[in-house]
Amino acid sequence: MRTRTTTTAATGLVTALALVLALAGCSTAPDKGRTATAGPTASAPAAPGGGSAFEGPRPQDQNLLAWTGDPNDAGHVTAQSSTGVGGRITLVRIVLREQITWSNIWLGLAGLDTNAQLANCYLGVYDAKGTLVGSTADISPQLMTDAIAKPLPLAKPFTAAPGTYFIALLLNGNWATNALTLKSTGAGISVNAGLTPPNLRYSSILTGQTSLPATVNLGEQSTATINTGWASQWYAVS
Repeated sequence: MRTRTTTTAATGLVTALALVLALAGCSTAPDKGRTATAGPTASAPAAPGGGSAFEGPRPQDQNLLAWTGDPNDAGHVTAQSSTGVGGRITLVRIVLREQITWSNIWLGLAGLDTNAQLANCYLGVYDAKGTLVGSTADISPQLMTDAIAKPLPLAKPFTAAPGTYFIALLLNGNWATNALTLKSTGAGISVNAGLTPPNLRYSSILTGQTSLPATVNLGEQSTATINTGWASQWYAVS
């Protein structure tokens, strides 16, 4: 009788212990019907090549195709007298990495001279051989209104293959030096570090021009004018 009682008690103890262990296992196992939340949160995948995922602003971020630089960095305002740059073509180099249809040149107009007398003012595009591949109509009226970044249409859009191009600005007329102003990078002399003609990033060429010639000799690029403070203008393409 005593043996039977002991055996019964032992059996009950084993059963109770098994039940406790089973309940403990259920409380720690993840529910198959939902995602387990235990453990650290997975981090974002690394950028390809192990570099940073941030690549800086791109023209496409602002519905543009290309630019000479981030417009957020074009905080400088540059001015020159009509006698200093009138009739002189200034060139800003831009390098395209892919083929685009080039329809507009964006210019940052910073300030107006409401008393200016402007005529024969143009923007154009030369290729790496110095051939004019696109030009606007006379932009004199647009230089008299709305001091903002504005698109100035080419007379005829063109297909621009990847490569080097030069945006040309020609101004003519009379204006107050510190009234008619353009947005620029502020980089004058230093913009051409490491470069020589015909590949200067910013230069001037020719004098006494009233229109953009069909061809220019890029080997004649000069820094004489830009070294006096006519800083590299900001441009974009659309």
